[in-house]
Amino acid sequence: MAEQQIDITVHDTLSRISASDWDACACPEAADGGRPVDPFTTHRFLKALEDSRSVGAGTGWTPYYLTAECDGQVIGCAPLFLKSHSQGEYIFDHNWAHAFERAGGRYYPKLQIAVPFTPVTGRRFLTRPGFDGTGRAALVRGAVQLAENNGLSSLHVTFCTGDELDWGAQAGLMPRRTQQYHWVNRDYRDFDDFLASLSSRKRKTIRKERRTAQKFGGEINQLTDNAIQPCHWDAMWEFYQDTGARKWGMPYLTRAFFEIAHDTLRDDILLVMAERDGRAVAGAMNLIGRDALYGRYWGCREHHPCLHFELCYYQAMDFSIAHGLRTVEAGAQGEHKLARGYLPTPTHSLHWIADPAFREAIGKYLEAERAAVEEDIEILTSFGPFKKSQVEDHQ
Repeated sequence: MAEQQIDITVHDTLSRISASDWDACACPEAADGGRPVDPFTTHRFLKALEDSRSVGAGTGWTPYYLTAECDGQVIGCAPLFLKSHSQGEYIFDHNWAHAFERAGGRYYPKLQIAVPFTPVTGRRFLTRPGFDGTGRAALVRGAVQLAENNGLSSLHVTFCTGDELDWGAQAGLMPRRTQQYHWVNRDYRDFDDFLASLSSRKRKTIRKERRTAQKFGGEINQLTDNAIQPCHWDAMWEFYQDTGARKWGMPYLTRAFFEIAHDTLRDDILLVMAERDGRAVAGAMNLIGRDALYGRYWGCREHHPCLHFELCYYQAMDFSIAHGLRTVEAGAQGEHKLARGYLPTPTHSLHWIADPAFREAIGKYLEAERAAVEEDIEILTSFGPFKKSQVEDHQ
């Protein structure tokens, strides 16, 4: 039997790919109207980034979306970008860039399969059901060929799934392991049930933090879908700008992204707002998946003790318990999350390096890094807040 021909196409805008074709690969589980597993790879989320000019000209994230077609049907796609820097990725390769350029190489531009500004694990090789192997192979070949044909230094696939990591390593890509902090809902009946799994000292500390947070003088509201009003986006934009300027030097998202989110993403979003006298003083923005809640942005107009912990972590737990979500992913970094029940969890990426000598050096580095990360995860987990009898269950 002759091998089926698969055509790879590069698109400079998501407008050239229909939402039905993209989502048939990105979130086929949502075809019945339910929530997608990963809200960040949906056509509507990526298009909001593009339409708001959060990605595109002048941002260092130039769209090169890939599609793989077989017999006229899209069987796979990938959110691919040409990068002129390493900002907004959260899998850090700045040292790689410096080393390669000191040796006389040119690290940028590079190719990146990722969701911009989003340190969230999810499928990166988006394939229609029944085409996993064929679609992945075609997308990887297409991305690598694109890098080779244009003399680019590298291709990076960040925050991929563990299954994709194993497959990619067998396909010749270099695997990398990092870690972040996740909270796992172990079928807790309510927040007190979660607290019962903690050591007495940690349980008392969290209760005290929640009581302290409530003293800011107002009320805390969880808002999603039609409960979110334009005034909430005004406040969230102000919060995001302030936090982004302090963390990254400048915000990644534009104001237009929040306006588009109000029109097309409200059902995917949970805002947790601390309000007093009708005015938001602090807020946190989350995205809702089928099985997980993803914490993304936080900010405030006023500083109040423990309010950050309440809005970003404890309210997220409350919402997840109430809605049967299995995990809360609270974003990159932050060892302070450990004491609040968020335990270290492996995250994965895949890398292709064009230069043979540089590839060998990176390979040795990644091997040593993997061992160090595994040791860190084991040690940090042992320092978690859970009762000793339950620590093994969380490893």
